[in-house]
Amino acid sequence: MISVAIGQSGETLLLSEAVLEHFNACRQTRFWHREAGGLLFARISGNMITIEEATGPRPTDRRSRCSYQGDRRAEQQEIDQRHPLGLHYIGDWHTHPEPKPRPSGADDRAMISRISSSKHQLQSFLYVIVGTAAFPDGLALAVHDGRTRLDLMLDSVAASATS
Repeated sequence: MISVAIGQSGETLLLSEAVLEHFNACRQTRFWHREAGGLLFARISGNMITIEEATGPRPTDRRSRCSYQGDRRAEQQEIDQRHPLGLHYIGDWHTHPEPKPRPSGADDRAMISRISSSKHQLQSFLYVIVGTAAFPDGLALAVHDGRTRLDLMLDSVAASATS
């Protein structure tokens, strides 16, 4: 499990072992691997946000070595199915073919679009980028409120992460 403080909000983000295992299985460790991605679903209890599920990739997603576009219709179905179970859509994840991933301008634009086109009560959305290095080095986490991105500091992470 990985635990990360969300800025100075007093909130803590937990990535479950199941989510870390899913990310690990999707890493682009070979030159022929295409980017993968999906949605992040969490249970929220007070200041604790526990990501319990990461969906995707789906056969209907558009994927190449350096790009990923999720099937929006399938994603909406995932959101609709999980919400009654107490799982809240809180953001997206995708891979990059680099050891220590960094959000790109395209990643920021996609998140701004996602925030502005979604009906939600969240102050920001999370996005996770999964690189080729072992975790936690191979993870980049950020929250975006539609205007500003806050990169979460993984050097202060409490981890027993899958490598």
